[in-house]
Amino acid sequence: MLSKDKEKVRSNRTVSPPKHIMTVDVEDYFMVEAFAGSVSRDSWESRPSRVVMSTRRILSLFDRYNVKGTFFFVGWVAHKFPELVREVHARGHELACHSYWHRTVYSQTPDEFREDTQAAVRAIEDAAGVKVFGYRAPSWSITKDCLWALDVLAEEGFTYDSSIYPIHHDLYGVPGARRFPYTHRLKDGHSLLEFPPATVQVLGQNLPCAGGGYLRIFPLAYTHWAFRKFQEDYGKRVVVYFHPWELDTEQPRIREELKSRLRHYTNLDKMTDRLEILLQTYSFQPFRELVGVKRDSSLQTTGETARAAIE
Repeated sequence: MLSKDKEKVRSNRTVSPPKHIMTVDVEDYFMVEAFAGSVSRDSWESRPSRVVMSTRRILSLFDRYNVKGTFFFVGWVAHKFPELVREVHARGHELACHSYWHRTVYSQTPDEFREDTQAAVRAIEDAAGVKVFGYRAPSWSITKDCLWALDVLAEEGFTYDSSIYPIHHDLYGVPGARRFPYTHRLKDGHSLLEFPPATVQVLGQNLPCAGGGYLRIFPLAYTHWAFRKFQEDYGKRVVVYFHPWELDTEQPRIREELKSRLRHYTNLDKMTDRLEILLQTYSFQPFRELVGVKRDSSLQTTGETARAAIE
C-alpha cells in the first residue's frame, strides 16, 4: 500500500507531469574515451568531422517537437565550428561547457583542469557572445578522487554541474552519491548545483536509464518504466543525455577492442527513433529554466530559483 506522501506525488504527477531535462554532449565520434587508446588528439584535425551535420540533425528534430535543450560543447568543437555554436544559440537552446580536449578530469591536475575549462569557456562564449553557466565532465569523470574539480568550477563562476553519475562503472561513477539534484556547499563558501543523470534503484542498486548507450541498448520499455518511476514515485525530473554521433549510422568505424566497439556502435540505427518517441511522449526543457538563467545570460532571482531547481 502506498504511503500518503507517495500517493500525493502520484496524484500530482498524473495531473501535471514535470518537464524533464534534455541535454546533448556536443563532441565528434572520434573524441570518445572508448577510443582514446586508438585516436590521439593530434590526429583530430586530420579526421573527417561529422559533428556539424549530426548536431543539425538534432536541431531539426528538436524543432519538430518544439523542444529546447542544453548543449554541452567540447571547446575544440566550438573553436573549430563557431558557426555551429551560434546556430544552436540562435535556435533557442542553452550553451554549456563539456571541457576543451575531452580529457577525463581524474587524469588531470587541478591547474590543468582549470586551464582546460577556461579555454573551453572562452571558445564557447567567443563564438556566441553569451555567458556559460553549466558544466559536464567528459565521460562523467568527476569521481570521488577528484571532487576538488567542483571547487574549481565554482571559482570559475559556474552555476551548476551535471557530472556525477551515482553508479558503478569501470570508467566513472560515484556509487554513493545522491541520485537527485542537490547543492554542493564548498569549503570557501561557494555553492554549486548538481544535477545527476537519471538512475532508478533496483534491489538496492542504482541503474542508469535515460542516456547515451543505456538509452540505445536497454529496451525502450525499460526507459518508459524509468520515466514513470520519476514522475509517479520520485516526483523528480529525468536528466536525459546523448551525443550527436549516436544518431550517425554512417560515421567512420574506429578499430578498437570489442568492448569499446560494442559500447559505441550498438543500436546506432535505433537511436533516432527512440529519441523521437521520447520527444513525442514527454515534455523537456534546458537546465537554464531550472537555475534561473535567462537566454540573454543575465541571472533572474537567486535563492528562490536555485531552491526550486532541486525540488
